[in-house]
Amino acid sequence: MKVLLTGANGYIGMRVLHSLLPLGHELVCVVRDEKRLSVPPDIRSQIEIIEIDFLEEADPDKIPHDIDAAYYLIHSMTSSTTDFDEKEAQAAKNFLKYVEPTGVKQVIYLGGIANNEELSKHLASRKNVENILKEGDFHLTVLRAGIIVGSGSSSFEIIRDLCEKLPVMICPKWVLTRSQPIAIRDVLKFLTGVLGNEACYDDGFDIAGPNVLSYKQMLQLYAKTRGFKNWIFTVPVMTPKLSSYWLYFVTSTSYKLAMNLVDSMKTEVIAKDKRLQEMLGIKTHTYVEAIEMAFIKIEQNMVVSSWKDSMVSGRFKKDLNKYIRVPSYGVLRDHKSIQIQDPEAVLERIWRIGGDTGWYYGDWMWKIRGFLDKLAGGVGLRRGRTHPDKIFPGDSLDFWRVLLADKENKRLLLFAEMRLPGEAWLEFDIDENKVLHQTATFRPRGLWGRLYWYAMVPFHYFIFDQMIKNIATVPLEDSVPVND
Repeated sequence: MKVLLTGANGYIGMRVLHSLLPLGHELVCVVRDEKRLSVPPDIRSQIEIIEIDFLEEADPDKIPHDIDAAYYLIHSMTSSTTDFDEKEAQAAKNFLKYVEPTGVKQVIYLGGIANNEELSKHLASRKNVENILKEGDFHLTVLRAGIIVGSGSSSFEIIRDLCEKLPVMICPKWVLTRSQPIAIRDVLKFLTGVLGNEACYDDGFDIAGPNVLSYKQMLQLYAKTRGFKNWIFTVPVMTPKLSSYWLYFVTSTSYKLAMNLVDSMKTEVIAKDKRLQEMLGIKTHTYVEAIEMAFIKIEQNMVVSSWKDSMVSGRFKKDLNKYIRVPSYGVLRDHKSIQIQDPEAVLERIWRIGGDTGWYYGDWMWKIRGFLDKLAGGVGLRRGRTHPDKIFPGDSLDFWRVLLADKENKRLLLFAEMRLPGEAWLEFDIDENKVLHQTATFRPRGLWGRLYWYAMVPFHYFIFDQMIKNIATVPLEDSVPVND
């Protein structure tokens, strides 16, 4: 089948892509920025990629007219705390315009379980998108899920952050709200199982795991599964805004996502039937099994996608290209270079920078800078990185965003998403003479920007000087960086 995959670079979309390819389907992947589709060349060569922003005016000619089926995996919850529902509605209406001239027979939509009379803004928006898609001239199959548990999912990473960092938690009463989590592996089985299945046309199904748990129980089971104990106390006085700030400072989530999650956590999310599970013969995994499977992927460095790589986890909204040309006028620079013996080995070390590897010198200073950034409303260091040794344009890397990752030409370019009185780039490249260049570029914003840079010069001297030496990994006496 020829399948249109919207949101292909998202957490779910990336997993669906990897699930459908082995089944022999012809994939047309829709993304806002082709450079951000984080797949290796061998997979990229097997798919067709189209750039579309569904919030902009529709151009139906962009999509092939011989599409058999489509996945609608677009959402905007992390982009705003106020008008994300309007954006989601607009995107769905534009999607209908795009597929109207095609021969698409089935559209598969992943929404949220909405069985309560009173819904959060997020779940109400998901329901509204479902109603909009029903107006299309195709067979709609709706899957509704609650919390999705898997390596890299926002829900799993938030639970992981809370449990790993806080042995004692004082939580608001929403932690007593019940939900029915489902393993990402099961979500993918359902998403691929309904494709082309006529018994699933023009119908909607709740999909969920076998366990109905409160958020408190999920936190406690996570700790027990990981081999430690946590203590959770609930209080009735913590406001939604205070709860959002609490999640924002303790976990790697953005404030906008935290606000919308807290709003949703006040609503019970429990499946009303198991029809699809019985139709497809799928036995879902327990919550504990989902955690164990997630850590198998993490420990094997096989995390396919992570919500942290979403553009809305940082300062960018779209268009990385405007930052990819590093300015040369009106900027302040710290450039160092060093002769190296083994370019390939050095390149591997560069490709592992950040995350658990750290920054090769003064990690405690980087952590302080990340903490201060978090206090100022920035992203901090908690995003880490998705893969330990793979980098793609658009990936998050601690409080940096990857602009260019060209391993063939031995160049890595990062842009700072931390709170700054200006704009900052960090670049590594190895030239044909086996010289490693490390360049920090800062374009200040007014007087405060210049004062910030000069205040940081003493720290830059020690950090950047030692960092390039450690990346080069040559004896200290032979490492003589050149400053200019």
